[in-house]
Amino acid sequence: MTPAASKHLLHVDLDRETVEREPIPDRWLTDYVGGKGLGARYLYDKLAPGTDPLGAGNYLLFMLGPLSGLLPGEPQFAAITRSPLTGTFLDSYSGGRFATSLVGALDGALGVAITGQADDPTVLELEDDNATLSSAPELWGRDVVETCDAYDGAVACVGPAGENEVRYATIASDGGDHHAGRGGAGAVMGAKRLKAVVARGRPPEPSAAVAALRDEYERRYREHDVGRWHAASATLETVDFADEVGVLSTRGWQESSFESATDIGIEAAKEATVDRERGDDSEIPGGFRVETETGESVPRGATPMSLGAGLGIDDFDAVATLGDVCDRLGIDVISAGNAVAWAIRAEEDGIVDLGSVVDADLSFGDEAAAQELIEAIAARNPGAPDALADGVEAAANRLGGSDLVPTIKSMEVPAYDPRGSPTTALAYATSDRGACHRRSLPAEREVFEGDSWDDADRVRLVIREQTITSALWCLIADDFAGATLEDDLGAEWLSTVDATAPTDPAELLRVGERTWTLTRLFNVREGFDAADESLPAAFRRPLASGPAAGQAITDGWFDRLRGQYYAARGWSPEGIPTRSLLDRLDLLDVVDDDTPVAAESLANRDD
Repeated sequence: MTPAASKHLLHVDLDRETVEREPIPDRWLTDYVGGKGLGARYLYDKLAPGTDPLGAGNYLLFMLGPLSGLLPGEPQFAAITRSPLTGTFLDSYSGGRFATSLVGALDGALGVAITGQADDPTVLELEDDNATLSSAPELWGRDVVETCDAYDGAVACVGPAGENEVRYATIASDGGDHHAGRGGAGAVMGAKRLKAVVARGRPPEPSAAVAALRDEYERRYREHDVGRWHAASATLETVDFADEVGVLSTRGWQESSFESATDIGIEAAKEATVDRERGDDSEIPGGFRVETETGESVPRGATPMSLGAGLGIDDFDAVATLGDVCDRLGIDVISAGNAVAWAIRAEEDGIVDLGSVVDADLSFGDEAAAQELIEAIAARNPGAPDALADGVEAAANRLGGSDLVPTIKSMEVPAYDPRGSPTTALAYATSDRGACHRRSLPAEREVFEGDSWDDADRVRLVIREQTITSALWCLIADDFAGATLEDDLGAEWLSTVDATAPTDPAELLRVGERTWTLTRLFNVREGFDAADESLPAAFRRPLASGPAAGQAITDGWFDRLRGQYYAARGWSPEGIPTRSLLDRLDLLDVVDDDTPVAAESLANRDD
């Protein structure tokens, strides 16, 4: 494979029904490498401020990196767009067969940029670096499994939730086994009336040097702590971990541990599993495949956390079935779980009456009622389901109950409760796409080491994790096998292939910081600032029980911590990147006239 030849994107215009090759400037490849960075640069350049995320003017990018198909673990792709849920920059990642086939189908191109809106439901087919569009009205209304089964290639598609523009709809692939989940990329795809993308191809054979390097890194991963953990439990052990340390959101954020956690955790999954998922030609096992009432699914850690503990459901089979329902509908399990939890609490408080929406009793522990409501949300049935299809925050603004379930930048918060790990609140608040545990998850260390930390330690950890993750997502490394790249951020790999990207670890870290700063510029151009990164009311209420009982986060402490973070990032007290930072990162000539730029950071002020 010769990534130096990867200097173009395919641009698909659904309005004009055209496909063109767009060259990628050499500087973009050097400064942003690929994946998240290149997608952020492209989106910032192409998207006008205020573009409707569900309008024809929004772009949807399927992005690869210069090492896609070569790195150990599952190949990944990034879905990049402006989020219809948050209005922020959005990058969501997914692996599996579709990602592998996309590498081969694009044959050296680094991605596909899709704009416009089709008149009829449409399918995009990719093969040999070519793209064809065809009308497929017969697929509209089909679920994810049915849509994927309709083609002989690898498929990424939207289900009914995406078609109905649910603002946290996913782009599902491999029959719903994988999802580009958070933030609503599936709603953007559905609004474009793009039902599916079909990829046919295999990555070219690696050179002998690259093959040897892959073997070496797969060995390192198998011996790495992350590799051993993933081989043993994938992500399903997270529910046991979160419960044990008191950071497991339970029954709509009212508790931080679940008395039945072991019934929905890793041991329950092992008893129920029928197979271990594996990527193409990979020695590294993936998730646990289980049978459900609706088919087969591969539940990830978010499934028992958000649809189990979060809803007070203590039966693993029922939780897996709820996850499979979400997978088939193409709806994010974290947001869906929070939406149901909000509805239960809102009904308990007399804010809504859902008796006409679901036949069963909507209450914590009732999986049948939860399934009915999720299906009603995906269909945008009138009333509360339609409101919840726009997100918990939108529903609360419309109906009441704004302090029941936390959101940040309008995104529902993952199930790691920051009251048991206060630094996690900073990671959630400053995430570029809204509340997210994948940019930085301090809870994994804070619950064991946090007693010795001061606020400077907390800020350093969050910044380091965000920056490293950002750099690795420019390569689109596997989330888990990517742990073996953290020391040099892929420099050894990039020096082994014929790549335009830098091969110095310090410069690759700067790529991560540059990319993180560019997504911040995108967001401030859309009007986001410190006010959008405030502490949700739920985190100010002390927990009633569990290992973190009595713990809460105060506004004063959090505001000071956020201010220290802004200063360390080189941002103003309002969270705006400064001119000196942009100069250091070679971004001064990138920023446009519509983007606010601060003159100084908090660290440079005399007061």
